[in-house]
Amino acid sequence: MEFIIIVIAMALIFDYINGFHDAANSIATIVSTKVLTPFQAVLWAAFFNFVAFLIFKDHAVANTIGKTVQENYITLPVIFSGLLAAIFWNLLTWWYGIPSSSSHTLIGGFAGAAVAHAFMKNGVMPLQDIIDSGKVLKTIAFILFAPLIGMAISMFYTLVMMNNNTWIKVGILSLTAVAIWFTFIHFQEKKIDDNIAKFFRIEKYEHALHDATSAEEKEKLSKKLAQAQQDAQKSYTFISHYESRGSKVVANEIANTVDLDAVTAARIEDKLKVFFEVKKLENKAKKDEYYKNASAKAKAAVDSLKPIAKLHASLGMNNMAEAMYDKGLVQPNKHDEFVKMVQIDIKKDLAKEMDKSNNRIIRYGLIVMLAIIILSFIYNEKIKEPSAQRTANNFKKLQLLSSAAFSVGHGGNDAQKVMGIIAAALIANGNITDIKNMPDWVPLSCYLAIGLGTLSGGWKIVKTMGSKITKVTPLEGVCAETSGATTLFLTEQMGIPVSTTHTITGAIIGVGATKRLSAVRWGVTVNLLWAWILTIPVSALLASITYYIVQFFVK
Repeated sequence: MEFIIIVIAMALIFDYINGFHDAANSIATIVSTKVLTPFQAVLWAAFFNFVAFLIFKDHAVANTIGKTVQENYITLPVIFSGLLAAIFWNLLTWWYGIPSSSSHTLIGGFAGAAVAHAFMKNGVMPLQDIIDSGKVLKTIAFILFAPLIGMAISMFYTLVMMNNNTWIKVGILSLTAVAIWFTFIHFQEKKIDDNIAKFFRIEKYEHALHDATSAEEKEKLSKKLAQAQQDAQKSYTFISHYESRGSKVVANEIANTVDLDAVTAARIEDKLKVFFEVKKLENKAKKDEYYKNASAKAKAAVDSLKPIAKLHASLGMNNMAEAMYDKGLVQPNKHDEFVKMVQIDIKKDLAKEMDKSNNRIIRYGLIVMLAIIILSFIYNEKIKEPSAQRTANNFKKLQLLSSAAFSVGHGGNDAQKVMGIIAAALIANGNITDIKNMPDWVPLSCYLAIGLGTLSGGWKIVKTMGSKITKVTPLEGVCAETSGATTLFLTEQMGIPVSTTHTITGAIIGVGATKRLSAVRWGVTVNLLWAWILTIPVSALLASITYYIVQFFVK
């Protein structure tokens, strides 16, 4: 069995464990308020974990995770060791009922194994040359910020919903819906800008320039980078039309203004590298002399076809593909596969890059949820005679909605982390050239795995999350879950991998502190904080030790 299959299987096992480890985050409040039984709750949460597959298309969190480690130090043994350490720590904390972060376990394991690999390869070297310190520091910062944001939003929602004046509640929640609209529109435009920059390969050229050694190579890459930055800058002016005109119109506007020939040729070259298995053979050649000749031939084949790729505009895509095939480098039985692979519709690809950033479903979903809450207040407090029983029943019904939203956020955030790891493994093995090119089966299998994991439950942590921190009522459950969902959607839009555990914990503390500070069991909270702080360094240490053992068996 190829090692890549073992690594992917391990990643999906981690995703499954993540599901049952974090199931408590999704169901703790809805179970503790007795809105659903534990079995009903896990079915509910698992279903909406998978619904996230239909909502999140950009995979910004996956991109952050996959690029935590510099590409030079991403190998299959590194990923395998990181996953093994992360699985061990997740199971250990689950067994003792500690709601630690699966996200930070994975990041710590991945980074720790990479550092061990770099040390064995090159000796002591600066950390920023091994890991992307910007991405790691941002992730570490949100160990603190995610629960604080969750706490602040939950306190806001709790104070609003506890207000006795119906119209004040309705007015504030309506303004909140407007704020959500403009906030998410801003994130959408920012993400499109980022995707346009990636489309023009700015990040690739920056990394290549950093690694370049000769003056000639640096000069060549500097020119490519400058042109890419200029083309991206011209494209940004059309992004403001996206919401009103759509991706196809904007893609046409960009294509009419910017020369996309260089991007097209570069994308064709990427496809050639995948078809001739350049990276895969290169990796095999490092371990076995037998593959050196095959690796050299694959590189030579790509180099000989690159000049034809640059003629795509004059030849047309089909004629270009046939001209490449006529070189005699492709086996006859691979003709159709090859011709189909190297043909590109660049405007369609550009439109897809923009559409990945579309957060319309999230935006409308949050606004519809607030609208339902508003209408429920009007109905139960103005149309019907208000009573304590009617109010309690109203919040129990609303909790079904808020827990579903939180489960969507949980699935969207946590499944993407494993997507990033699998994509990094596929890049290291030469199956794809960039995370954005990950095949469709990757997100599908990740969402399915986390959904199945959630179905397996996680009752030990439910007790901590649902009752030990603070006693939660249906009203407070709605506030905690709504604020948790909002926080997860916001951080996903920013591409920051946060912990659902940290987020919902902060939200539950927020609703408890709104009643009175003594309502929160701060001793339990401090213990949780220690678990959060220790997760990354402990996972990194475990992964380093694991890598030292693994590298004797797998090269």
